[in-house]
Amino acid sequence: MPAIELLAARHPKTVFSIDTYRGRVATLAASAGAGIINDISGGMLDQGLIPAVAASGLPYILMHMQGTPQNMQLNPVYNNVTSEVSHFFEEKLLMLRQSGIGQVILDPGFGFGKSIEHNYRLIHDLLIFRQHGFAVLAGISRKSMIYKPLEITPGESLPATTAINLLALLNGADILRVHDVKEAVQVIRLAALYEKASKTI
Repeated sequence: MPAIELLAARHPKTVFSIDTYRGRVATLAASAGAGIINDISGGMLDQGLIPAVAASGLPYILMHMQGTPQNMQLNPVYNNVTSEVSHFFEEKLLMLRQSGIGQVILDPGFGFGKSIEHNYRLIHDLLIFRQHGFAVLAGISRKSMIYKPLEITPGESLPATTAINLLALLNGADILRVHDVKEAVQVIRLAALYEKASKTI
């Protein structure tokens, strides 16, 4: 918490996102100056998390995960990954509204209980999640869905990550969660130029 307080004081215009699925951590982080609560569990690993976020008044990143961090990648199975993730968002958003949480960012949870094929289907279908009325976040930087098919290391995956980030933006992502900020900003600027050109008569 002292680290959050120090960073928030030194960089008052910067919004700090705290990754946690624990209600007590969310409460303490909010009081220390955090600006977003990012929860990989969708509120399923600690019943105190959602009330804590509601009390904080902070935006909440709602992520989909099949299973738990311990077993999520053992054998992820879906009939239709896009429709099931979308249905998850629909149910959770209703609960969040009832809890008083109105600022939400949707994260399909790339790599969290998904096969490589599931991940690429979700990238293709990102625009579908916009129907829920909230911004969509894509966190795909250096993930195994990129480096495993290419048989490279995470450290070698920047060019491929950049390509997939561009696909995510063009397919409906509003926010990228990245390791390599400079390269991601370049991709965002080029994607904006491309979108502008597509609307020019």
